[in-house]
Amino acid sequence: MVCDKIIRVRAYLETLRPRQWIKNLVIFAGLVFDRQLLQPEPLLRVAAAVILFCLVSGLTYTINDILDVESDRMHPQKKNRPIASGKLSPRKAGIFAAALSLFTFPAAFALSIEFGIICLVYTALMLSYSKWLKKIILIDVMVIALGFVLRVAAGVMVIKVNYFSPWLFVLTTLLALYLGFGKRLSEIKLLENQAGEHREVLYGYTVPLLNNLLVVVLSGILITYCLYTFSSHPDGTNTMMMFTIPFVLYGIFRYMVILENSSLGSSPEEVLLNDLPLKVTVFLWALSVVVVLYLFF
Repeated sequence: MVCDKIIRVRAYLETLRPRQWIKNLVIFAGLVFDRQLLQPEPLLRVAAAVILFCLVSGLTYTINDILDVESDRMHPQKKNRPIASGKLSPRKAGIFAAALSLFTFPAAFALSIEFGIICLVYTALMLSYSKWLKKIILIDVMVIALGFVLRVAAGVMVIKVNYFSPWLFVLTTLLALYLGFGKRLSEIKLLENQAGEHREVLYGYTVPLLNNLLVVVLSGILITYCLYTFSSHPDGTNTMMMFTIPFVLYGIFRYMVILENSSLGSSPEEVLLNDLPLKVTVFLWALSVVVVLYLFF
């Protein structure tokens, strides 16, 4: 009896995809880059925003798994998800999603009206993606990128930001496009001739097209980040952020190597969690950013 309950609770938790929650750490961007990381009140507000956004994104993942249950059963990896595998019925998952929404959205509006609106917009966007937009070539990846921009905006909205460079919104968009196109490339390589059967939009993508898109987006990332580092200080006189550029370069190149040699690129969060060189690079980049912003600005 106890074991059955544990298995059931674990199934509900897995539908929220906690390994995907690492994406929500970008909500801290406004706090970090506005140099408020060491201030208790803003830190607590952003931490609360991250927790709530994890629940919001988990809600959309659950609904997406309900809608995609049949196609997920044909996928070599997604077939093991709780709903696709039969561990959790679509009906119970739907009730769980409804109950979760009754708590999450009121809590989001209680934290900040603007944050609550962003959570609603994000949910509507992701549900539209699950139902229609994921079937439209290019739009599917652009919607994912917009989801990341909304995350950054959510972090900015819950605190009073003094200076947050617009270049960071552009950079977030480009990074998300890079990960999204990389994911599509990995899916085509993993699923081969069955790619379109699992995800209809993959009929419209080809390996050469995705490689070209990745080159274009990669160039934009490097240019945008360099422009940000040169203008990161409010008065434009301090350019020490340029010392963080090598970490960005290596991180992007490392991800390209992974895309070329592994199917892990179909799950960017798994890459970040499992690839040691990339984890070290992200840590060193984050450390260097904090050191520059908080000691030299």
